[in-house]
Amino acid sequence: MARITETSAVAARRRAILEFVIEHGSAQADDLVRRFAISRMTVHRDLEALAAQGLIRRVHGGVTTLSDGRMETSVVHRARHAMREKRAIAAAAARLLRPGEIVVLDDSTTAGLLTDHFLRIGELTVITNSLGAANRLAGGPEINLIGLGGQYEPRFDAYFGNLCEASLGMLRANTLLMSVSAIHGVTAFHQEQQVIKAKLAMMEIVERRILLVDSHKFDVSALNRLAPLSDFDLVITDDGLSQGVRARLEDAGIALQIATPGDGITHNDRAMTVGTNIEGD
Repeated sequence: MARITETSAVAARRRAILEFVIEHGSAQADDLVRRFAISRMTVHRDLEALAAQGLIRRVHGGVTTLSDGRMETSVVHRARHAMREKRAIAAAAARLLRPGEIVVLDDSTTAGLLTDHFLRIGELTVITNSLGAANRLAGGPEINLIGLGGQYEPRFDAYFGNLCEASLGMLRANTLLMSVSAIHGVTAFHQEQQVIKAKLAMMEIVERRILLVDSHKFDVSALNRLAPLSDFDLVITDDGLSQGVRARLEDAGIALQIATPGDGITHNDRAMTVGTNIEGD
């Protein structure tokens, strides 16, 4: 347990450092020592880890931001994109759940916005590979929390790999709530293969699959194919979806629900906040 807590604390600090660098465009090591009240050695370790993930570029005495594909999948970036729409989608999805359900939650920032709603629904069993979601749900008196193991990936603040997929194979649940990076035509895509594998394993163990995808993700693509939208029982998006895309989905027989931003949303602002054009999920 001590190791899990340490990993969580380190991941949270590195995420905060990355947010600081993104906000300012660059940072000196001495600035980070003062800002986060940590040693210079700790700062250097954190910066080396972030640079190894392709999220920042090391320069003499400090770091600068690095905008590339790996950075765009970072949980820090994803959480700042289309937050108004994502909150509406999360609120709509929460209204479909009932106390007593077993729910699978993926690592997406859209699904992560459901955690506050879960704490108000009542008794729920929540299965997730997201460390951030698990931390937010851990104190819920009516939440039976099942964390999936695996290899921790700081970019997503979540666990992946063989252990994660094998753990899912031993479980059964009622509802899956998940998101993806992109919708091209009537097919869902994601740029990371390890994320695809975890999502597919989640889809196999549930009775009901609900896809949460904001309108900005339509008519774009990513590297890896996940599944046709017809594999989902419901697709929830926001009212920014164009009439042409909406007609295409309806013609294909896709069950579609439109969430209106501001309609019945009670989620507070302590949820995660990310963004670029083709982002994560």
